[in-house]
Amino acid sequence: MDEPSSREVPEAVAYVRDLLDGLGAAWVLCGGWAADAWLGRQTRDHGDVDIAVFHHDQRAVFEHFPGWALVAHDPGVPDDTTEQWNGRPLDLPAHIHLPELHSPLSTSATLTHTEFGFEFLLNERSGHDWVLNREHGIAVPLERAVQTSQWGLATAAPEIVLFFKAGGHLTPDQAHAANDVLRPHDEQDLLALLPILTTDRRTWLAHTLGKTHPGHRWLTHLH
Repeated sequence: MDEPSSREVPEAVAYVRDLLDGLGAAWVLCGGWAADAWLGRQTRDHGDVDIAVFHHDQRAVFEHFPGWALVAHDPGVPDDTTEQWNGRPLDLPAHIHLPELHSPLSTSATLTHTEFGFEFLLNERSGHDWVLNREHGIAVPLERAVQTSQWGLATAAPEIVLFFKAGGHLTPDQAHAANDVLRPHDEQDLLALLPILTTDRRTWLAHTLGKTHPGHRWLTHLH
């Protein structure tokens, strides 16, 4: 897209932002919309809005949405479950969907549904650090990992967005599979963000991806 940068927040992101007002937990814009937030404009279509929260804050999410359609996935349920989340404690890795009314994940028409699909991605935190990959000892101070984007929102830093999109948080087997099937829109986000990555951010991303997944094809771009 050739439109100039703008601080006007797109409708879907603004809707989620307003809906999360009063949530008793810190939340962070991540995923593809986060990439656009750093550029200050929408660069592509998005399926939903991704919001990161920390694992110990999951109860705050449940309590913020009484009567809403909620579907949670973690290792304790099948990947394709559509059961309504009853607030049971979720184990990592986990995410919580808030589906639209006609989504296949909709649990009941009598529950409240979102106008724009979004999901919470549960993440690990240790003190003041965001733990990105425990197996490889990769953690980043929150003051670096979460910054204010052009849309005025707490947003995952560009290199953090790309780290997740590259599969850096995954186990070796999962990362290998992700490297074979990197999604086209993740490649789009990489190419969109590369021009704004400082040397420090680019170096960090190359180092951490090289550590979690040596031979990752994105390393060619980063070097």
